[in-house]
Amino acid sequence: MSDEAGEFPGVVVALLRRFFTQNAQMPPAESDLAGVAERLQALVAERGLPRPLAPGERGAPGGMSEAECAPLVARVAGVGAPPLLAEAVRQLVKACFYPEFTVCRDSYREAGADGACRRQELARVRSRISGTHCVDCPHWVAHKPEAHRGLIQEAWRGAPSVLAEHHGVFLPEDFRTLRLWLHREARHGA
Repeated sequence: MSDEAGEFPGVVVALLRRFFTQNAQMPPAESDLAGVAERLQALVAERGLPRPLAPGERGAPGGMSEAECAPLVARVAGVGAPPLLAEAVRQLVKACFYPEFTVCRDSYREAGADGACRRQELARVRSRISGTHCVDCPHWVAHKPEAHRGLIQEAWRGAPSVLAEHHGVFLPEDFRTLRLWLHREARHGA
């Protein structure tokens, strides 16, 4: 890992704190959150990050089966982890180990038959560490915060006041920090 590896635990702890707060739950003790961050960092160091794309390569969205993900989540979340912590860790594991790609799936703006976008529903988005976007969305790395916010605003289907009032839930900057760290670290190790 690079010299920036020391940044990782702090980013993970802040992200977990925010996730619990946006779900109206008291975060676990700081020592428990720090333990999760340390175990996730150890897992990243052990497994390595997905390889970075070569110049001009587009990549493709990937996935992780439940059979592959579950033991990693158990290892990082710890024995007897509260369900919300286990869910956050599941999403973090996927964020760390999904392969890189450059073309967004556009799920953040896909409308259903009723014209609504489920990725823009506050109750649903509260359950996601990455807000409106997927945990591996290339927009986190490709866009600066203001440009990224513009994408969300252009695609917004609901009341603009909901997006404005809950911007940090729909587009959490701590998650951008994590994605940028993963992006840099993958290139450092390449």
